[in-house]
Amino acid sequence: MSRYTPAEIEARWQAAWEKTETFKAVRDAAKPKYYVLEMFPYPSGRIHMGHVRNYTMGDVIARYKIATGHNVLHPMGWDAFGMPAENAAMAIGGHPKDWTYGNIADMRDQMKPLGLSIDWSREFATCDPEYYGQQQALFLDMLDAGLVYRKNAVVNWDPVDMTVLANEQVEAGRGWRSGALVERRELTQWFFKISDMAEDLLDALDGLENWPAKVRLMQENWIGKSRGLQFAFSTVDAPEGHDRIEVYTTRPDTLMGASFVGISPDHPLAKALEREREDVAAFNAECRRGGTTEEAIETAEKMGFDTGIRVRHPFDTAHELPVYIANFILMDYGTGAIFGCPAHDQRDFDFATKYGLPIIATYLPSEDSSEDLAQAYVPAKTETVYYNRGFAGEAHQTGIEAIDAAIAFCEQNGVGQGVTKYRLRDWGLSRQRYWGAPIPVVHCDACGVVPEKKENLPIELPYDVTFDTPGNPLNRHPTWRDTPCPACGKPAQRETDTMDTFVDSSWYFARFTSPRADTPTVMEDADYWMNVDQYIGGIEHAILHLLYSRFFARAMHITGHLPAKAIEPFDALFTQGMVTHEIYLTRDANGRPVYHLPEEVTDGKLADGTPVEVIPSAKMSKSKKNVVDPADIIGAYGADTARWFVLSDSPPERDVEWTASGAEAAFKHLSRVWAISERIAEMDESTAGEGDEDLLRAMHRTINDVTLGIESFGFNAAIAKLYAFTATLQKSKAGVAAQREAILRLAQLMSPMTPHLSEDIWSRHGQDGLIVSAPWPTADDTMLVDDTVTLPIQINGKRRSEISVPADMSKEEVEKLALADQAVIRSLDGAAPKKIIVVPGRIVNVVV
Repeated sequence: MSRYTPAEIEARWQAAWEKTETFKAVRDAAKPKYYVLEMFPYPSGRIHMGHVRNYTMGDVIARYKIATGHNVLHPMGWDAFGMPAENAAMAIGGHPKDWTYGNIADMRDQMKPLGLSIDWSREFATCDPEYYGQQQALFLDMLDAGLVYRKNAVVNWDPVDMTVLANEQVEAGRGWRSGALVERRELTQWFFKISDMAEDLLDALDGLENWPAKVRLMQENWIGKSRGLQFAFSTVDAPEGHDRIEVYTTRPDTLMGASFVGISPDHPLAKALEREREDVAAFNAECRRGGTTEEAIETAEKMGFDTGIRVRHPFDTAHELPVYIANFILMDYGTGAIFGCPAHDQRDFDFATKYGLPIIATYLPSEDSSEDLAQAYVPAKTETVYYNRGFAGEAHQTGIEAIDAAIAFCEQNGVGQGVTKYRLRDWGLSRQRYWGAPIPVVHCDACGVVPEKKENLPIELPYDVTFDTPGNPLNRHPTWRDTPCPACGKPAQRETDTMDTFVDSSWYFARFTSPRADTPTVMEDADYWMNVDQYIGGIEHAILHLLYSRFFARAMHITGHLPAKAIEPFDALFTQGMVTHEIYLTRDANGRPVYHLPEEVTDGKLADGTPVEVIPSAKMSKSKKNVVDPADIIGAYGADTARWFVLSDSPPERDVEWTASGAEAAFKHLSRVWAISERIAEMDESTAGEGDEDLLRAMHRTINDVTLGIESFGFNAAIAKLYAFTATLQKSKAGVAAQREAILRLAQLMSPMTPHLSEDIWSRHGQDGLIVSAPWPTADDTMLVDDTVTLPIQINGKRRSEISVPADMSKEEVEKLALADQAVIRSLDGAAPKKIIVVPGRIVNVVV
């Protein structure tokens, strides 16, 4: 009998799929379409086992849908712009473009041996001028539709990379790439008006029933709808033109506990003061050296500067509150000003304690509670507390009830207005870097900001740039930067900011529907292929990427590039777990960890006998050296083994731990399937057998269970059923016809997970065509029901015997058989039963 040789088998069938263009997607109105998409990767140069798991999951769905008669679109591309390419160019020389396209070629070569059912003819990278040229066209259309605008804004500035960073790119107050302390800086930036769609983006979450609840909740919290009170404090001794300080608060019920007003260093009043006073200017400058992220603000030491200005409390104008400039207040949320209620906000409590300000409780746990608080008292809004300084309403109220009462009271007394606000801010898309999509506008002294003409797109990045000087090379490239004004023809300059890479990934799913078109989309193609039926990717993209994509889909509909049905572009979302591995380390003379690759460790020791510390399974990381190279696994065991293992060991939404023993066990199982197939292929046609019906019943149950498993993303459960059926087939004594049908159905059921092995079995048993194109097997419902059932017999609650009876036997016949059972006769010992209870298909109870 021949051996299972995955290297030979997999190369043969990949060549066959490529030759027949099996996975090329073409519109076909006669078939239902199915669009499956995994989040496309950044071309770092190497794929990892997380990629293998992610793309294998999508491949299982794609192959299953092909087999069930769908016209499947399963594309691949590359999220290719961004700082890593520039950093590589600066670190090792060369050019970001060459580094990126070299990595793409390497990763494509690593992915193709996995046998993925991808339509490679639709492949593109976001750094292709053909792609970002259409992105520039979208920008111009959105600008024309009022969805893009330009304004001054305070941003996170990385002084080393010399670029703006999104809040999410600031880690512990430092730039995610450079590690430099991030500063606040005011720059003129381009923005998408995503905040205008906040209510729609929030409301539509309820309709995303096939998204994980945790993702919807994360988006809901990020959008952050809140109802509160907007009002103004009147100032005392403030500079001219600053007689009011507008404040928005979500807790107007605590207004009676206000002890200070805080304003952002970028508030108009703070800026007016810094122009007149050096001490204010110095304090504001120090604040601006801090980051703008929530994490940075929460962890930074709270600093305040008493301006000497006071405001009058709106309900007691004789009571004045000091105005502080504070480093924890951002200008782009609310009004850039707050009132501090230290008794019910820990940040305000710490601030008041530091600066000796009053701490006035407006509510307490009960009427008997002390007003002397050791820390801020912050109960849940739904909790009932005692309001000792409340507004109209009951003293014992929930926070929600008290907030409503406070807004109503303030509105009735002309103090302010109840308003709804959102945490979601407009999306700043400007980045001061080279390796990104150029923003297609021109700055003209005569005409101002002028959109580029569409016939001049794409505005391509120049290749001849250098990175030996910090900052954006586009600012130093006069032949690219200098250009005629599209409106008047006079000398002008291009915008040198490029687009945030989140823009690139916010519409690629739509471009895949017509990737070679000379417009962003072709409506007929978009109407046919959209929406993405199944989107697969990591939970780390749950907020920004998905939220921005939802915004972009709406913007593309407004500008005529997507049909109305596609404003929610992803019908179903699945977030997969990570692939993890143990970490192995020793310690140097100073006790610092020295990490070791898995292949360097045998039985807990290095080759020289040095024992290693083993840290429990963690996310694969190059720095920790706990990575497993998919190429090594494919070389040793084949792609089908890698695919089988990452699907079989854990539910797909959970992490899976990669182990050498697990990979070996998966290979042994596939070798066993191969051997069973070879044995059956060599069976004599006249071989008689027994148990044909039992084998076929097991086969139909497996068809049913595997189908349900794939459709519910229960891949590991489906594989467990395949393991069980393989064992049944291996032990079966059924005739050749039954066994051949069983091995063919097993091959079909395994084909989404192990496509190469399944194709070989299909061909070995003389089947026409490719198994990937064969119709998915269907279970015979009559074979899912057992002809006989085994019923336990209890006498006065104790099990005494059991009987096997036809499943459809009447209760009367079951009673007769039960009473005729010898064990029952002995137990009754001549006594007549008082009652016999037959529960069909379950049990027989005899009461004596």
